[in-house]
Amino acid sequence: MPESNATASIHGSDRALGAPHAGDSASSGQSHGVDTALPLDEQTVTKTSDRTVDGEAVAPSLPDPEAGTGHEIELKLLVDPAQLAGFNTAAVIAAHARNKGARKHLKSVYYDTPKRVLWKNGFTLRVRQSGTRFVQTVKAQQSDDPLKRGEWEASVASLEPDVALAAALLPDELGETLTGTTLQAVFTADVHRHARLIDVPGAVLEIAFDSGVIKAGERSEIVSEIELELKSGSPAAIYEIALRLAEHGEIRPSIRSKSARGFDLAADRPPGADKPRRPDLDPTVSLDETFAIVLRGSLHHLLQALPAAEDGRNPEGVHQLRVALRRLRAALHIMRPLGTSTALDGLEADARWLAQNLSAARDLDVFLTKTLPEIADACSTVAGFDTLRGLAERQRDLAYRKLRIALADRRCTSFVLGLGAWTATRGWRNDVSPDQLGRLAGPAIDFAGHVLSERHQKALKRGRHFKKLPADRRHRLRLALKKLRYSIDFLLPLYGPGKPAKRYARSLSDLQEQLGHYNDMAVTADVIETLGTTSTDAAIAAAAITGWQAHAMAGVEDPLRDAWRSFTKTPTPWQPEEA
Repeated sequence: MPESNATASIHGSDRALGAPHAGDSASSGQSHGVDTALPLDEQTVTKTSDRTVDGEAVAPSLPDPEAGTGHEIELKLLVDPAQLAGFNTAAVIAAHARNKGARKHLKSVYYDTPKRVLWKNGFTLRVRQSGTRFVQTVKAQQSDDPLKRGEWEASVASLEPDVALAAALLPDELGETLTGTTLQAVFTADVHRHARLIDVPGAVLEIAFDSGVIKAGERSEIVSEIELELKSGSPAAIYEIALRLAEHGEIRPSIRSKSARGFDLAADRPPGADKPRRPDLDPTVSLDETFAIVLRGSLHHLLQALPAAEDGRNPEGVHQLRVALRRLRAALHIMRPLGTSTALDGLEADARWLAQNLSAARDLDVFLTKTLPEIADACSTVAGFDTLRGLAERQRDLAYRKLRIALADRRCTSFVLGLGAWTATRGWRNDVSPDQLGRLAGPAIDFAGHVLSERHQKALKRGRHFKKLPADRRHRLRLALKKLRYSIDFLLPLYGPGKPAKRYARSLSDLQEQLGHYNDMAVTADVIETLGTTSTDAAIAAAAITGWQAHAMAGVEDPLRDAWRSFTKTPTPWQPEEA
């Protein structure tokens, strides 16, 4: 596979934005970009608060996130154990490392209640030994920023946790639960770490080479990874260093923590894959800030789904990864009205390429876990379902092999890291006109109303004369509604959590669900065609599935028409006066 289309054109922006609209949540920090085509010592990854354009002071509308107290900003790079040591000689390390670094042997014990109350509430409690020192750490897992986690440390006397110290850092109710329950050692991590400091213009990072093992009872898992942790400066530097390391050898970006790996190992379960969280947007937020929030959330969703998709035991993994890619493409498409750019084109192409390598695995997952068992249970006298299941399982194995090859491809790595760099450096500023820069600095809600109205009207147009729409035009309507739905997920929070917004979102969701039944039938037909049902038994079972779905569709038409009428009559929350 070729290198990512995006990374050749990922440029950070040193273009300042105009003064934000009154009420905009602006501050005086300004990010200068990182041009990945240049050596790091020729780049600018710095901060400035005193910019001028045409002799006039400019107030940038976006502060860049900085490494700060109470937060850990890091990215992991998974590496083959046999290749890990070799990354110490990578050109970017040799050029920017302060010294040869320090080597440590880290023994960590992770604690929780018997019912895993801390983990279920998004916290971990760890005690780590390094030499004669013992450090207790409480970490908060929940964040829409793929690089950031809350972290609080304190020295303790031994590998046993100080419960009172930990409880003081937790929400009151959770802290009370902790003090009233006996903690258990859930798993341990025994890691040899070689850590070095990296100085680049505008940022200081720690690069840690970790090798070791995670153990939970009789189960164990190898640790072989590089951690890039921001000590000061712009998070963009993390992605830039990672892109340089990708030139040295095979790496896989990851945000899956050792704690997540350990808790999954202890429970003998596959990696989890969460649904995306809707962005929390203030009505006065700038368009530039909104793009950054939406893209960070999209990147986080993508990164957290990768391990589960590759593992394959949980069908939700590949499903959430495909959803993440669709949402990302929708987010990038929303940015199109501001202008075109090579970087944006490349990111869209890479997202499309990766999604194409996932589709067969997802379709076969649905067929094997939902479609086939439901119909087989209802048609117990029909022969051939076991034969058909065997054919589908073999095809699914091949589909997952294709998926894993794509995830291991350098193009995937470059795509993910390139997206992170483009987001962190606000690369979309580069290819827009001065007028559009002013638009970026203005309130997002003005832009959102136009986008949502346009997509709503497009859906209404495609659904005109709905009762008579043939299957191909209903499919086009479904695609328009999907784009509208993702736009709603991204932008409707600007209008608050009131009843009009909830009513509109629910109406759209109901319509999508009804239209989805038609798509399910088409996908099932495609899956059956790929199975090669040459045996009589398999052919009989395939015919039973086709007939069952065709019969079921007869009962879908009336609810579908009702859902369409309801949607067309539901007021749009961004233009209530025009509803």
